[in-house]
Amino acid sequence: MSRFPSDGHLVSWAGLGPRMDESAGRRRSTRIRPGDPWLKTALVQSAWAAVRVKDSSLRSQFLRLRARRGPKKAIIAVAASILTAVFHMLSHDVPYNDLGAAHLDRLDKARTARRLVRRLENLGFSVNLTEAA
Repeated sequence: MSRFPSDGHLVSWAGLGPRMDESAGRRRSTRIRPGDPWLKTALVQSAWAAVRVKDSSLRSQFLRLRARRGPKKAIIAVAASILTAVFHMLSHDVPYNDLGAAHLDRLDKARTARRLVRRLENLGFSVNLTEAA
């Protein structure tokens, strides 16, 4: 892993990094770059298997991104997350520790509450929030 200075360099080398091709506020292309075809194929296949594990952070990431960007872009993001985790596991000699599906909800409870209130209001409900004791 010493060949790559950071996890971003490894993800970019593998061709799994997000592409921002934008000019004058218009998005031109969101295709991923060509990278190592064997590594990319193995990571995408493992990402499809990982999103089927219930109550995992990779599944929650996939479901969040699939709603906005579609399943193919979401699976590439999950594959990049797997490669990032592998980089850190190999470079720091630590085991994998899944944070769980509710990790982001625990980090910012106010953001989660705003998102859920907005969703209920879009469905036609009126919501008043009060803090639990």
